[in-house]
Amino acid sequence: MAPHPESAAAVDDEPREECGVFGAWAPGEEVAKLAYYGLYALQHRGQEAAGIAVSDGSSIVVFKDVGLVSQVFDEATLTSLRGHIAVGHCRYSTTGGSNWENAQPSFRTTSTGTSIALGHNGNLVNTAELARRAHESVPAGVTGSTTDSDVVTALLAASPDKSVEAAAMELLPTLRGAFSLVFMDENTLYAARDAHGVRPLVLGRLERGWVVASETAALDIVGASFVREIEPGELIAIDDDGLRSQRWASPEPKGCVFEYVYLARPDTSISGRSVHAARVEIGRRLAREHPVEADLVIPTPESGTPAAIGYAEESGIPYGQGLVKNAYVGRTFIQPSQTIRKLGIRLKLNPLRDVIRGKRLVVVDDSIVRGNTQRALVRMLREAGALEVHVRISSPPVKWPCFYGIDFASRAELVANGVDVDGVRTSIGADSLGYVSLGGLVRATEQPTNRLCTACFSGEYPIPLPEGDAIGKHVLEGVERRVDADGLPIGDSAGSTSAGASSAGASSVGSSAPGART
Repeated sequence: MAPHPESAAAVDDEPREECGVFGAWAPGEEVAKLAYYGLYALQHRGQEAAGIAVSDGSSIVVFKDVGLVSQVFDEATLTSLRGHIAVGHCRYSTTGGSNWENAQPSFRTTSTGTSIALGHNGNLVNTAELARRAHESVPAGVTGSTTDSDVVTALLAASPDKSVEAAAMELLPTLRGAFSLVFMDENTLYAARDAHGVRPLVLGRLERGWVVASETAALDIVGASFVREIEPGELIAIDDDGLRSQRWASPEPKGCVFEYVYLARPDTSISGRSVHAARVEIGRRLAREHPVEADLVIPTPESGTPAAIGYAEESGIPYGQGLVKNAYVGRTFIQPSQTIRKLGIRLKLNPLRDVIRGKRLVVVDDSIVRGNTQRALVRMLREAGALEVHVRISSPPVKWPCFYGIDFASRAELVANGVDVDGVRTSIGADSLGYVSLGGLVRATEQPTNRLCTACFSGEYPIPLPEGDAIGKHVLEGVERRVDADGLPIGDSAGSTSAGASSAGASSVGSSAPGART
């Protein structure tokens, strides 16, 4: 039976984060537990799979599985992962399907016996080209993975006459797209960021070591002090000789503006700007740009909360909590029954009827993707007794897909594509609809416009997309998404590998099974 059109999709209608990476070099510390808590702080960036690799100086052990960080690891597992170097990863798939083989850190062994474990946040746009190179030059064979991250790991391992550091300096300039990489061999922790710095990556100091992570919130949770951001086009290496840095490209900063809107935790700082403060300021600007007479400002929790606070402060309309969120509903691998599916958004949100009844509401949310969530939300609020529902969005209309690490819908599925604001308002059933302007959003970040990527709003992609080449999430799985000059898909071809491949075949990778070491 087909799902209710405003139910299953409404529960799963937000931009998908991408991934979180964490690395630690800390002799004398329980680095697996540092990585666990670092990933716990980064869980919002990816809820499909998690993994940790640890080295004791002589060998690397990788433990990974599908699921949340707290589901994948337990005390006994973490205690068994002994060493002084760790790389951790939590994943939402932006290249490759959601099977065990694609969980990270990815792992390869070189012909000289050196091992490499790697975690990647971002998305490459020349994956097909790199995969051809890897197929021609990698002696390590096939792992079953279909990710750009595994291709990078394979290419790093394909230079037996070079150190990992030298191989990285040679490989990094050939990678096109967005990448924040944390990787290691038996003795050294490495971190690298693409020349545009699209995805965040920060460096922290421990009393007895160093930490790298996607966000400063992960530094806080492990007690590391923030040192600085890893610079765009930089490779750092940390070993017994200390920390060293090399430039492999001139920096051309284009940080993702959507990190400020939705992706990053509010207690994170990016380029010196508090994400929470930026979101409150977006709300203030939203109130100035789109005022309305109303009785109550309510957020769509949790991502809409700071902007709703700013909107209330600027407008003078009281702020209140009109929706209760089930904090334990993240990504689920259990399909709801038809009866539950019809409840749709109520799996995540439920109205406070006594707060909403008889009120003219301003509902602040972070973005509209397909529009299913907002459509269901507006209907639910009216059923709870709201007199008027005015929707305010703390980002401009999302009209273009992201090829740099956010798993948005395709352009054809984006409700704002080819429809004006009133058309979107009609579609979701709101009394009024207002988006913050792109200029207002950028000013709230306190970053110069030329240092931000705004492609999902403007269609201006700072890293050129390959013309006539395969691009998209399933490029290595025989499912190609090609785009024309306007970013529209122009053809699909189904291959022999399903995007939804089961992890049941994971035991074919060496002797490993889901949740086992490699």
